[in-house]
Amino acid sequence: MVKKEALTTKICLVGDSSVGKTSLIRRYVFDHFEDRYISTLGTKVTKRELLVPYPDLDLEIDVKLLIFDIIGEKGFRRLLRDAYFQGANGLMAVCDVTRGDTLDSLDDWIDTAYDVTGNVPLHVMGNKVDLKDDIVVSKSEINQLSKAFDSPFDFTSAKTGENVEKVFELIATRLVNRAVTRRYADE
Repeated sequence: MVKKEALTTKICLVGDSSVGKTSLIRRYVFDHFEDRYISTLGTKVTKRELLVPYPDLDLEIDVKLLIFDIIGEKGFRRLLRDAYFQGANGLMAVCDVTRGDTLDSLDDWIDTAYDVTGNVPLHVMGNKVDLKDDIVVSKSEINQLSKAFDSPFDFTSAKTGENVEKVFELIATRLVNRAVTRRYADE
């Protein structure tokens, strides 16, 4: 018989303004995309639940993802750091593949978050791959960053939905594996 457990977990999205953090969340949670840009003011929290099987232990985890979206302005990064990242179990670092500077700044975003969270699971995303003619960030550049932080990476498009469901499910699965490993290692 399969046991059922619940896990509430906090994921923070990081990255510069206009990289598509809010659009990725909106696509994942509501399966909706909005073309017009609306800047995030402060922090917005969105919730989605999913079921993650853990067959090795005949276990199913009902995961409640609390997804935190923060203003992408660099000046607020340090100001809101402790309040925003406190209690985060995972990070999703987003760059805009049409703007190379947004990839360059992810190092600082991730380091700032890790100062508060420690080394939590991370997933790097290169967003806006639907803009094929405007892409300036290469796979090797994103791979270099993800390797530096021992993180997987994916290219995504909030507009088309490409890989959006996948990246959120991957981080949720990693968070479940981490929580289950810690819990059952103590028993």
